[in-house]
Amino acid sequence: MKEPFLCPHCLEPVEGYHGDCPSCGKSLENHNPEGALPLGTQLAGRYTVGDYRSADGDGLCYRGVENAEKRFVLIKEYFPVTLCNGRAPDGALMPKEGREVLFKTSRMDFKDLYDDLHRLTPATGLSQILDVREENNTVYAVEENPKGMTLTHYLGLRSRNLTPAEARTLLQPVMEGVAELHKAGLIHRGICPDNILLPIDGSARLTGYGTLALRTAGSELKSQLYPGYAAPEQYSAAEFSGRYTDVYALAAVTYRLVTGQTPVAAPQRKVKDSLESAHSLESGVPTFFSQVLSCAMRLDPARRMQTVPELMSALTDPNVANAMFEKGENQVSTRKILAASLVVIFVLAALLMWSLMKGTTGEDLPEPAATAPASGQSSAEADVEVYPDLVGKRYQSEIKNSDLYAGYRIVMTEEYSSTVPSGCVISQSPVAGTLQTEENPILQIVVSKGPMLVEMPDIIGFTQENAAKQLDSAGIQYRMEIMENDGQYAEYCVAKCDVITGTKFDAGKTVVTVYIAGTRANTSAADEDPADSAGMDSATSEPDASGAE
Repeated sequence: MKEPFLCPHCLEPVEGYHGDCPSCGKSLENHNPEGALPLGTQLAGRYTVGDYRSADGDGLCYRGVENAEKRFVLIKEYFPVTLCNGRAPDGALMPKEGREVLFKTSRMDFKDLYDDLHRLTPATGLSQILDVREENNTVYAVEENPKGMTLTHYLGLRSRNLTPAEARTLLQPVMEGVAELHKAGLIHRGICPDNILLPIDGSARLTGYGTLALRTAGSELKSQLYPGYAAPEQYSAAEFSGRYTDVYALAAVTYRLVTGQTPVAAPQRKVKDSLESAHSLESGVPTFFSQVLSCAMRLDPARRMQTVPELMSALTDPNVANAMFEKGENQVSTRKILAASLVVIFVLAALLMWSLMKGTTGEDLPEPAATAPASGQSSAEADVEVYPDLVGKRYQSEIKNSDLYAGYRIVMTEEYSSTVPSGCVISQSPVAGTLQTEENPILQIVVSKGPMLVEMPDIIGFTQENAAKQLDSAGIQYRMEIMENDGQYAEYCVAKCDVITGTKFDAGKTVVTVYIAGTRANTSAADEDPADSAGMDSATSEPDASGAE
């Protein structure tokens, strides 16, 4: 017996694709654009094509249904507009005259990419490719379609930037997934907030896969680049991309999360690099974190951080970050540190051998020539110098005019801190114990300004939007909750707060709860509070993310 068709909207059986679905009431008529597969098309006897969703230089994307499992999927059809001359009546694609060979080779690239992804996924942080099929003189890639939202949508709902720790946690699975791509010899080249999904039932996942030609300007396909996130080498077909291309994009996404601003596009930066550091835009971003992002977003790939594991480690641990950098140029200096370490080891080994030989022979061997130590230092101190520990010390009384640190150029910046007393050092760069490899070393320190005390503004009666603006401008962390409205409050306005107006408090420690009055008790339930969409969970019923949309 032939299996019934499934409604591509609600997955219930239907007789055919005409009229409205008797279960969900949605139209079953074909409204897909001319040239796209009609709604209800069956592929490989396993999938039903639903609504057309989007297009890029590689092809067309549809919402679809996996018939046997009765679940929604995304179907990507290879359909390069620059190489294709439309579709025959039987559904087969027709390459343009004289472009047949290029059409075929590009189709092979598309299939090879998705075959590799099919073998690699499921994997942490990567959207799963479920199947790859050849039909209609083209290739179809079937991808999972979880309920959720894109990172772009999520950021639009937030009232404040993410902290570095929050950004690192959110992107952790995506970075792990990209590292797995690189191990398999694959480069994504399209990492951006639009292509990161936040499912309601799991951690962030990367989607938006595309071929090399799609993600390179000047190629044979209509390119799809994401300004601010695409690395400079992607803007020329004559330049090579590599793992460092994805490192640039991951750093750019992190920059967006912690600063609230999309990075300056690479072509504009190459004319005049006006990209501000993350720390200068958002003082709460630690210096080491900001330096790591700058290193990972260098225009020259050779001077850029090269791998995702390096980026992950440096963003997590300031000790790792500071060990990777040379002061001033901020260059990755692992080899210099290693070379200096080898020199010290060699000198110590030579001294040990000399001592053993002297003890064995009992003769007074000539003293080895010694270089003159710096003033006030012993020979051993001159050979091996490390940076001192200033964390916790008072800047004015213990550091500023102390002879102990006269040999350093100390650069001091200040930040608010709820945990470190005012005037004391919060952090330093390089960290204590790091080997000195240069003369006149620079020591950067961050000194506490004490807690950030703010006064609670009077926002009672403000609309939710205006209250959020007031709190954001004051630097106050807050959360909003909907409360029942017995009729005495204006709908969707602030009814009360858990901090009294005029109270001064530590903005770094306190999260203010703001209670928003919901609909009045006698108001129709159809006027449900729109503020519920400010949280991720309530905003994820639709839209369902579709990768490159």
